[in-house]
Amino acid sequence: QLSLLRVTARRLCSTSHSSVDSAEVKKFQLLAHKWWDEEGEYSALHAMNDLRVPFIRDTLLSMSSSYHLGSPLAGVKVLDVGCGGGLLSEPLGRLGASVTGIDPLEANIRTADQHKSFDPVLAKRIQYKPSSLEEIVEESMETFDVIVASEVVEHVADLGLFVECCSRVLKPGGSLFITTINKTQLSYVLGIVVAEKLLGIVPGGTHEWEKFVPPEELEHLLESNGFAVKAVQGMLYNPLWGSWSWVGSRSINYAMHAVKARGQASPGEGLQELQQPPAGAAV
Repeated sequence: QLSLLRVTARRLCSTSHSSVDSAEVKKFQLLAHKWWDEEGEYSALHAMNDLRVPFIRDTLLSMSSSYHLGSPLAGVKVLDVGCGGGLLSEPLGRLGASVTGIDPLEANIRTADQHKSFDPVLAKRIQYKPSSLEEIVEESMETFDVIVASEVVEHVADLGLFVECCSRVLKPGGSLFITTINKTQLSYVLGIVVAEKLLGIVPGGTHEWEKFVPPEELEHLLESNGFAVKAVQGMLYNPLWGSWSWVGSRSINYAMHAVKARGQASPGEGLQELQQPPAGAAV
């Protein structure tokens, strides 16, 4: 059965048909050395850790009957897809998780590797690979407990292929966390016109409105690939304070948590539904 799964995965997530957009890779090539400048082009992503790290941590803890004090994510295998310079991989590693970070841009991986090397604990818990998601599918079938894809899906060339490959490498009952941008008139005005062209919060040309993903579309794709969506919550960035907050509206940014079904008969078995994203301090 496992060999059949591998053949299927090879066909569906073939490297000849990639979810990586080469034009997007070129955009980020020029900024690869700036990931850890907290006041630079990626300052909004640094600030987003105040929300996304507790969201991931507390959601996972709500689904677990036990955890290790001081290392609440000990024993959890995390795949950080499109990890960039490791901005999310490192705090998850500090929480005890075993993290694999992948990114198609080798310059990003070099930056991430160099930064984690300053912390011997992280050096043991995190490994980075210059790779796309579909390139690791065959070797990583149902390997990971958690996948995080933060600010990634709006950059991929084939979202359907991306979600399919996420399903292949995630264990049954495993969690998928996504943060991205909705496709609305408001997201165009604030996400591109204001953020890129007027305030320069993010580099010009970073986003293409046509590739933004409505939560309804993403939810449908996930459910078509054996996921149950457990939470969708709006997020808002305040450029004056450089901080993020949870909001009721999903019209700009949003976070989503989905769980891969354990089996066709009982897709939600043993899982505790998260009604509201937990708030928490920065980790």
